[in-house]
Parts: sequence; C-alpha cells; structure tokens
Amino acid sequence: MKKYALLGEKLSHSYSPIIHKKIFEAYNIDADYSLLECNKNDLEGIINKLRTGEYSGFNVTIPYKIEVMKYLDEISDEAKAIGSCNTIAYKDGKIIGYNTDYFGFYNELVYYNVEVKNKDCYILGTGGASLALYKALIDMGGNVKYVSRNPKNSETITYLELENKNIDLLVNATPVGMSPNVGFSPVKSDIAKRSKYVVDIIFNPKRTQLLLDANSNMNGLLMLVGQAVKAEEIWQDKKYPLDIIGLLKEIEAMI
Repeated sequence: MKKYALLGEKLSHSYSPIIHKKIFEAYNIDADYSLLECNKNDLEGIINKLRTGEYSGFNVTIPYKIEVMKYLDEISDEAKAIGSCNTIAYKDGKIIGYNTDYFGFYNELVYYNVEVKNKDCYILGTGGASLALYKALIDMGGNVKYVSRNPKNSETITYLELENKNIDLLVNATPVGMSPNVGFSPVKSDIAKRSKYVVDIIFNPKRTQLLLDANSNMNGLLMLVGQAVKAEEIWQDKKYPLDIIGLLKEIEAMI
C-alpha cells in the first residue's frame, strides 16, 4: 500500500484525508492518506522518507510551502514561476516539487464565473498560498496587489491603503477566521461588503466571518478538491476524468 500525507504545523481542521480517500476509492488505488503535523526542523527528515519508500508523496500546507523547497532535488516549472510548492512526489530517484494550488484556484474562479481580466484584485496575505493565487490572477489578466501589514515591495499595499481602493475581487490567503478561531475577519466588514467578489481559501468553517460579511459562498473547498485531484494525477502519473464538482458535493455532504 502506498502512503501519502499532508505536512503542516496544525492540521486538525483538514479535510484532505477525506478527499484523497474518495479519489482512492473511485479509482481503486491501494493507498492511504494521513496528517503529519511537524515543526520546521522535522521537514528535511520527513521529506527524505520518500527516498526510503516509507511515503510516496506529500501535500504541504501552512506554513511550509516555501520552506520545503530547499529540500527538493527538482522544482517543476510552475512551482518555480509561483515561488511555492504544495505537492511533492518521488520520481526516477528524485524528490520533485509541484504547485497544484494554482490549478485549484484557477478552476474555482472559472466555475464561479468571477471576472478577473482588467479588474482590481487584492490578495490578503503574502504567504506560500498567496503566491499561487497571484500567478493565477495575473495569468487571467487581473490587476493584482498583495495586502500586508508590512509591505516590502511595490506589489504590496497596507490594510489602511486598501480602505480607499476600488475592489473588484478580494481573496483571503491568511489563516484569520479559520477553525477553531472562527468569528474573526482580516478586514473591516464594510470592505467585504463593497467588494464585488470575495473568495476565502479557508474551507473550515464553510463560511468565515469574511464570507458572511460579504454575503459570499466562495470558500476554499473547491480549490482544495481541485488541487487534490491534480496532486493525485502527479503521484499516480495518470489523468483522471473526475467530476470535481460531483466530488465537491460528496465531500460537502460528509462534513
């Protein structure tokens, strides 16, 4: 049996095992998927378990999507362009990093018919996940800025500056509002309410305070399912004609 796992700091909120096990069942893949909470000092040792065959692949989440890159033998073109990695595979004797967040987020925007081209898009947060969102929005023709408490370049503005901006699309890539610390939003409610589209890549709870303020249902579960399918295609070296929306509805019924 192949073993896969999600690497992260705090993982009790994750639905990844449910999603991957559904994919295993759908395609008769003899595999198991687990959660591996770890600290930064553990990463190199855990990733090297791919070489021994103890694990066949990993997903990576907060806060290690950038940190893990230093321990990889190769990085795929899309992960290089994005600057972060959320999927790791062992192929031909090499540990290789990929980014499937891009695929998941891109397809979520397409599914919800979110207008991006020539629109003013703002990403809350500058961590590993935000890099994939930025690349997707740029590729879709958006005018994109990060929002941070400590801007470090011209591509980033402060939360105070955001209050005076026209916002066509607001995307939360921070952990603010994530279970178990629900009821909090990274921005004031009036900012959420006047944004044309609001997406929160948090998926637990289903509707964060940000989404409630914005009267939006666009959480991160569809992105999570989409990136999981893409990760499986990388790990199994196969294309799966999987109904992602159908899988999403199955997962929603279980949680």
